[in-house]
Amino acid sequence: MKLIRIGEMGAERPGVLVGESSYVALSDIVDDFDAEFFASGGVARIRPVVEQRIRAGRVEALGEERIGAPFARPHQILCIGLNYSDHAAETGQAVPDEPILFTKSPNTLVGPNDDVRIPRGSTKLDWEVELGILIGQRASYLSSREEAGAAIAGWAVVNDVSERAFQTERGGQWSKGKSAETFNPAGPWLVTRDEVPDVTALDLWLDVNGVRRQTGSTSTMVFDALEIVRYLSQFLVLEPGDLINTGTPPGVGMGHTPPVFLAAGDVVELGIDGLGAQRQVIVEPR
Repeated sequence: MKLIRIGEMGAERPGVLVGESSYVALSDIVDDFDAEFFASGGVARIRPVVEQRIRAGRVEALGEERIGAPFARPHQILCIGLNYSDHAAETGQAVPDEPILFTKSPNTLVGPNDDVRIPRGSTKLDWEVELGILIGQRASYLSSREEAGAAIAGWAVVNDVSERAFQTERGGQWSKGKSAETFNPAGPWLVTRDEVPDVTALDLWLDVNGVRRQTGSTSTMVFDALEIVRYLSQFLVLEPGDLINTGTPPGVGMGHTPPVFLAAGDVVELGIDGLGAQRQVIVEPR
């Protein structure tokens, strides 16, 4: 299934995508795609309801309604750095021996087509197309890849928007360059784990103003999705609804010679095979 949330920010309604432009509404039986939903086995619970409603013709057109992030604000957003060897090379850094972990503020989460706002003082605003993992059950000290897979609810496209001057020139850890408002567009859908037969063979791409900037494949990840979940569970408790951003392939703005960064009015489009596409307009600071 492809879980989708529709409506104005803060008032999104849950549903399941049908085809490319229709959905089955679920707000009468599901409050939201949030931690409680995933923890209580919500994905399995709604499946027969969705199938019955499709058979009965209870399908609605998406129309022009806003598409929100496909899950509610998570307990935490965890991010893996330098997880593609060719991206590490373009930034002049070594391929890590273990996953590099940093965090992003959960309130960075926005919809896939929402504007990205330049933070005050920004000079090096950058893009990063990434595979997102949504955790489906509480997980700690997982002992195998199989257990890691069972803890995953689904997959989504994310843009790990970054401010490189904040990240690398202002001291401390990376999080301050990752946590400005609107810095984590997600969606358009959450594709449930059973719908993706091989998450290690997904093509990623990103364009800026119609120019291809990133092309990659999850096949070149240093640490794949299952290993990331297993590894992180050794250090912290993963909660239902948590989001993990798994790293970006080469082609980010800071990796170009000379570097290329985003400005107001730029349009960023990105996607992953089978997981949908996003489009954001870069807007001025508040």
